[in-house]
Amino acid sequence: MLAPVILVAGLFYLDRYKNELIAAELESLRIRAEMVAAAVGEGAVLDNGMALPELSKQLARQMVRRLSPPARVRTRLFDDDGAELADSSMLLSSNMAIQVEELPPPEEGWFAKLFRRLYDFVTATGMGEEDYPRYHERSHPRAADYGEVVKALAGDAAWAVRSTRDHRLLLSTAVPVQHYKEVLGAVMVSSTGDDIAQSLFKVRLTIFQAFAFALSITFALSLYLSGTIARPIYRLAAAADRVRRGHGRRHNIPDLTRRRDEIGDLSGALRDMTEALWRRMDAIEAFAADVAHEIKNPLTSLRSAVETVSRVQNPEHQRKLMAIIQDDVTRLDRLISDISDASRLDAELSRAEAGPVQMRRMLEALVAVYRDTGTADSVRFVVDADPQDELVVTGLESRLGQVLRNLITNAISFSPPEGIIRLKAVRRGNAVVIEVEDEGPGIPPNKLDAIFERFYSERPKDEKFGTHSGLGLSISKQIAEAHGGGLKAANRAGGEGEVTGARFILTLPAAEGTAGER
Repeated sequence: MLAPVILVAGLFYLDRYKNELIAAELESLRIRAEMVAAAVGEGAVLDNGMALPELSKQLARQMVRRLSPPARVRTRLFDDDGAELADSSMLLSSNMAIQVEELPPPEEGWFAKLFRRLYDFVTATGMGEEDYPRYHERSHPRAADYGEVVKALAGDAAWAVRSTRDHRLLLSTAVPVQHYKEVLGAVMVSSTGDDIAQSLFKVRLTIFQAFAFALSITFALSLYLSGTIARPIYRLAAAADRVRRGHGRRHNIPDLTRRRDEIGDLSGALRDMTEALWRRMDAIEAFAADVAHEIKNPLTSLRSAVETVSRVQNPEHQRKLMAIIQDDVTRLDRLISDISDASRLDAELSRAEAGPVQMRRMLEALVAVYRDTGTADSVRFVVDADPQDELVVTGLESRLGQVLRNLITNAISFSPPEGIIRLKAVRRGNAVVIEVEDEGPGIPPNKLDAIFERFYSERPKDEKFGTHSGLGLSISKQIAEAHGGGLKAANRAGGEGEVTGARFILTLPAAEGTAGER
């Protein structure tokens, strides 16, 4: 509210408007003074044709007295010697002179009175008021007491602005009284600046009323905004600070989503962020526990083998123990590598810049690599994809390639000799769907979700224990979900409902502007 307060304070400095009012009033006084001077110069001059013309005091007083009230001014007449001949504010009776004073203005309303007191206090301190010469009322005034009259007796019109003891303006204009170009005296017409002050007061009062209304609205709005914006934001900030400082999980963010505005959106975002933070912390804790558990098993085996090998003398037994030690070390190395890859995954997905990835070409390239390197000589690949559709998605090519490699490697592990691994890639609406099918034993129905858990491993019976860490499918699903898609598992069914293999379904959102491309 400081800005409107400073703005309204400037209302007391309407100097330009006040100066224009003073100039207009002085011009009006000059015209009225010239009218009185012309009337006196024509009707109150004694001219017998022989002697020099002179003013008739009696006629001049009567004319000044009659002409002044309609003009609402005080008129004074001075002769060429500087003596005062007439004053319209004095009524002459048979034995005394009576001074005429104007009545005070009518009573104002309470608001105007309140503003008048403030206004008088401010103007009394000199704010916005110029320093004018002080006016002194003489008991026997002469022309020498007024500079404008002296100039008028010299034949030039002049004006002056003075201030009274009660800080009221007094404006006066003096013009010469002439008879055939001969200066016989001077007429000084004066008026208080009450009309000017009242005009300024009314302008300031009107603006101040608008300011008071605007200020009250501003104050009411500030209270409203404080209750609807500032206070809820403070509650959200306090809740966020409690979450930062607290050690428990019960620091709930206030639910303001029913507001359906920016504060509600902020509340929902903070609640979702907090929930995601707790889930991430739970995942980290669970991951740490799983890592500790998985590493502890080969370490225990390794420790037992190391302690035993030093006490065994049989060379054959020593070779077996050394083989166990080597297998455990290899298993630990693989575990640490996979754990390191899993721990870097979130940071890489959040920092790396995604780009267009052609999934059909990637799928064909991976199949060619497996065929050329002899890694999958025991199986056959069948790729089913539209050669006219590149199946473009937006993502990280290296990580999406890792998902496909994990799925293909997993299918090779479970496929029987001369088994067929079918790779299907199609577009379904705004999504790219890739299916990897094998002819293996399938997945136990109660393990379709468990196989995506960290360190879970459901391997073929003839596979050497510890060959896989159980993180491949978990990492693959995490990568798919980070790209806005998903990864799920199912079993292939034969004609009589028997399981004929496993199927992994990778779904990714198609890149914008590529839906239906051919």
